[in-house]
Amino acid sequence: MTGQWIQVEAKDGDSFSGYLALPKNGKGPGIVLCQEIFGVNAYIQSVADHYAEEGYVVLAPDLFWRIEPGIQLGYTEKDFGRAFDLFGQFDTDKGMEDITECVKALRNRSEVIGKVGALGFCLGGRLAYLAAARSGVDCAVAYYGVTIDDYLVEAKDISIPIALHFAEDDQYAPPETVAKIQGALKEHENTDIHVYPGVDHGFSRTGSSHFHRTTADLAHQRSISLFRKSMGPHYDFSDLWDKHCEYEFGTRDVDATMATMVSEPYVNHIPTMTGGVGQIDLKRFYQHHFIPKTPKDTMLIPVSRTVGEGILVDEMVFCFTHDIEIDWMLPGIQPTGKRVEIPLVAIVKFRGDKLHNEHIYWDQASVLVQIGLLDPAGFPIAGIEATHKLLDAQLPSNQLMEKWTETGNG
Repeated sequence: MTGQWIQVEAKDGDSFSGYLALPKNGKGPGIVLCQEIFGVNAYIQSVADHYAEEGYVVLAPDLFWRIEPGIQLGYTEKDFGRAFDLFGQFDTDKGMEDITECVKALRNRSEVIGKVGALGFCLGGRLAYLAAARSGVDCAVAYYGVTIDDYLVEAKDISIPIALHFAEDDQYAPPETVAKIQGALKEHENTDIHVYPGVDHGFSRTGSSHFHRTTADLAHQRSISLFRKSMGPHYDFSDLWDKHCEYEFGTRDVDATMATMVSEPYVNHIPTMTGGVGQIDLKRFYQHHFIPKTPKDTMLIPVSRTVGEGILVDEMVFCFTHDIEIDWMLPGIQPTGKRVEIPLVAIVKFRGDKLHNEHIYWDQASVLVQIGLLDPAGFPIAGIEATHKLLDAQLPSNQLMEKWTETGNG
């Protein structure tokens, strides 16, 4: 954990602790992070650190302090029993007073620039929803919030952007409950309610038996999108990606390439499963198997680019002469001297102003056809023709479909 514990003054004059995580540059919009029923434990602290890496000043208050300060539970059977006991003792109204004081505290901190939002999980999901109605936040995100339906009368007091994430199989917020919430908030233009199929309560918590990585990643992407649109910070992701590519293919500088990425990035070239996870393995990959193993005449022809909040999708044509062994694309294949031009798609995600991960896709069959290792005859695959068609939409379609000519012109 990279944050620090601070004291927040309560409304009644007492004080309670909170875990404060700062972005690398020390400043940013604020987020009050509302805990699960397990306290501000290692998981909640890691969430705070994660959002700090995204560029936010995050404060996770100890909301159980009135019952017992400093509770940090794990996930054993005994811990679950204790957590549900704490949940039963928790005073929601007092907790909301504490959250409101945290919002004020963040607004008064020199590190906070601009607005303050709320984020919560489980019990904290309910509290983040209520913060949108009671605590003067500028936006709110709630994950599988429990008993929100008991507070739907407060929906009339919500005018800020909010996002609610629910799990389809959640017994604590079952489909009928979610339907009630959707009905109560249907007139709220700035409300997005997402229901994720096939997952259960706690799908976003690492270490949970219900943790589902792809769903957690999608929900996080949506959450970050709301926070950035509502509060910033805003980064030039297109420029960041261009610099990264320049260091890879232009100056071929491993250290400069790594400097564009977060401390623990990952890259996955999907067709060949090459790349790396983490600083050490990825730097090794770039230094020995990617940058020096990419042909010198490599050229990228841009086709389209879509930039969202924290994500970029780049469509391009990747051109090269196969004059060296390309470890990352054609491992073990000796140079053929053949020219290759393939469509390639890069899906790039960012944390703050750094690249976090890359998923790179291309048609490996087309590569093998173009270097002469795969005969396309009898198979529904294409060589360089696929690239020509991408660059010129007027070229004929359906050339691999023998029955295309049988259906005539109408």
